[in-house]
Amino acid sequence: MGEDEDWRRGACHCGAVRFRVKLRDGLREVRRCDCSFCRMRGAVVATARAGDLEIVEGADKLTLYQFRTNTARHHFCSVCGIYTHHRRRSDPSELGVNVACLEGVSPFDFREVVVNDGINHPSDGGGASDGVAGTLRYFPRG
Repeated sequence: MGEDEDWRRGACHCGAVRFRVKLRDGLREVRRCDCSFCRMRGAVVATARAGDLEIVEGADKLTLYQFRTNTARHHFCSVCGIYTHHRRRSDPSELGVNVACLEGVSPFDFREVVVNDGINHPSDGGGASDGVAGTLRYFPRG
């Protein structure tokens, strides 16, 4: 088993930003969030530790978006606009990585995706629930 087997390659839509990432749990635990920003973004994400994402090409093409508490750091390609990853507000030692940017992976590869309750974020005093808002299910035709 080689050292690179746990690492995955990824890129934005236009290829200006390329990265490699080691996912904490592989693709076993992907998720979405229902906060105001994630609802509009609609990405399915996998988890990586903050030090386990390396921008291989195009770091100068990444742009940053922050809002509200400015804790989370959402990164996008400034050329094509695709969201590649973000530093989590709930745990800044973790990253959410857009699975659609990973080579050979589609968000439609997952029959079920847990949706985190970002509307009642623990940092806002929420969290009375188990942190889950629901589950998205995908049933391909045929």
